[in-house]
Amino acid sequence: MVSQRERHLASGAGIAYLSTRRKYGEWDDMVEGLPSEVEVITLFVDDIASSKAFYAKVFTAETIWEDANSSVLKFGGLLINLLVASQAPMLVEPLPVGPSSAGARALFTIRVADVDAVCAGLRGAGVDLLNGPIDRPWGRRTAAFADPSGHVWEIAQLIKRT
Repeated sequence: MVSQRERHLASGAGIAYLSTRRKYGEWDDMVEGLPSEVEVITLFVDDIASSKAFYAKVFTAETIWEDANSSVLKFGGLLINLLVASQAPMLVEPLPVGPSSAGARALFTIRVADVDAVCAGLRGAGVDLLNGPIDRPWGRRTAAFADPSGHVWEIAQLIKRT
């Protein structure tokens, strides 16, 4: 019997991976009651004003809450919390908050219908691309850009695998 979690995860490109995990019993140690849905991603930002301006310019996300230290944006069913990095230590203790100068540590991907058109829109809004558009062998045409604090966003269009 395939669980709701496996059906949800298998809706993307990882079907073979999921089948392999089930075959070798890797699902047996999953935490009961832990949902397969992410509610909020908190991004630690260097400057809240420039971050809010960037996200308002690039995305059509609705701001659902904000104060002097954070701004919470709604992206469909996901919330992105932009939080001033100086306010982050209490959330991740005992780990330190890494500086934005440390380099990329994550990549957030958004599926789009036409990467080239979105890239043109990003350039028109003054956003510099880090790379792309590039046709990837796993069946995506991608391009990437970063927010003012260095969080990397990728836009991806489905294409034929090469």
